[in-house]
Amino acid sequence: MTEESKKTAAEKTEKDEKFQVVIPEANRVEMPATEFAVQPDYLKVFANFYIAKFEQADLEIMDTFDGNHDVVEINTYLTNNEAFSRQNLIKHVLNIHAQRFEDILANIKKETGIDPQSMKTYEDWDKWYTDRRNNIPQTMS
Repeated sequence: MTEESKKTAAEKTEKDEKFQVVIPEANRVEMPATEFAVQPDYLKVFANFYIAKFEQADLEIMDTFDGNHDVVEINTYLTNNEAFSRQNLIKHVLNIHAQRFEDILANIKKETGIDPQSMKTYEDWDKWYTDRRNNIPQTMS
C-alpha cells in the first residue's frame, strides 16, 4: 500500500468512526406487580352491583346514602378506568376505594337496617334497589 492510499484509508476510518451511531443499552425498570388486598365477598358483590348501576347512569338511590362524597370519588375512578373489564375494575376499584364502599354500606345499614353481609348476590341488591325506587313518594304536579 502506498503512502497515499494509507492516508486515504486512515481518513476514511476516522470519518466512519466520527459518524458511527452508538445505541446505548436500554435501562429498563419494571414496576412491581400491584398487590391486591383480599376483599370480602359481600363487598365484591356490592361493587359489581354499583358498577352496573353506574354504567346505566342509575345511581340516584345510591346517592342518598353518600355521606362524604364517596360516590363522586368512586365514579371519577370508574370513569377514568372504563377500559378495564368488569372483573378487573371490581378488583382495582376495591383496592383503592374499599373504604368508600364500606362507608356507603354503613349508611345503608344505618338508614335501612339491611345487613350488607346478608346480601350475597347481585339479584339481592337489584331487588333492594328496585324496592327502594318503587317506594319513592310520587307527587302529582
